[in-house]
Amino acid sequence: MVLTKRRRPGEFIIESLLALCGVLSVAITVAIVGTLVYDGSGLFRDVSFREFFGSTWSPRNGQYGIAELLAGTILVSAIAITVAVPLGLAAATYLSEYARPRVRRVLKPMLEILAGVPTVVYGFFALTVVTPLLQKFFQINIFNALSAGLVMGIMIIPTVASVSEDAMRAVPQSLREGAYGLGAGRRRVAVRVVIPAALSGIAAGVILGISRAVGETMIVAVAAGSTPNLTANPLESIQTMTGYIAQIALGESPRGTAPYKSIFVVGLTLFVLTLVLNLISVRLVRRFRQVYQ
Repeated sequence: MVLTKRRRPGEFIIESLLALCGVLSVAITVAIVGTLVYDGSGLFRDVSFREFFGSTWSPRNGQYGIAELLAGTILVSAIAITVAVPLGLAAATYLSEYARPRVRRVLKPMLEILAGVPTVVYGFFALTVVTPLLQKFFQINIFNALSAGLVMGIMIIPTVASVSEDAMRAVPQSLREGAYGLGAGRRRVAVRVVIPAALSGIAAGVILGISRAVGETMIVAVAAGSTPNLTANPLESIQTMTGYIAQIALGESPRGTAPYKSIFVVGLTLFVLTLVLNLISVRLVRRFRQVYQ
């Protein structure tokens, strides 16, 4: 005799709500992409693809070469990751391998508080504190990529640290005990055993931090300036893709004009860039993931 398990009404309702949430998230993503493509495609009636990938971005003069905005975005993100990765990974290693449970319970929430600070506060901090401090050592503009990148790096430290620490904590204790049994010290165990075993999670945290840096708006809008500039000098003023969107979206450009349409094209480019980063993250996780039993 085969007994069939009857489903409770509550289970059916919960499954339906979860399925609805999944479908709704996909539908919202498709709607966003559709809006960007529909409103941005009109720009290419006046601007060719070759001109769009050019090196001069000046909407007032009818020039829409996105290379300057892309260069500014990459420059600020590179500075931020240079700050966030070593500090975030060091914080994750300490919390996972060195800190006592009581210390961890105190320090981790304090670290994650940084993620809850409004980004406009970070922007004003970069402009009013970090930039004057840098001006004591460098000939630097008031609006510059360096101060924006440094503060953005501080902002994404919790992202890198939290994901990396969770990945390290997921490494089986037996691997640590085996290394200790072979005479390895705590530092060697952390560097040679735990970090390689948690590499997939660490890589995911780093890519997530990069995505956060690429999509950040207020810090670059306040501290980096609004001057499109194809340069690798962090001491100069630049403009990122998000900074341009924030500048143009203030209502100064009439609907249907080329500058208005360029907002959606830049947004679509930013979406594609973030999508590529997420695909790289998924590939890295699958490539380095280790399954323990």
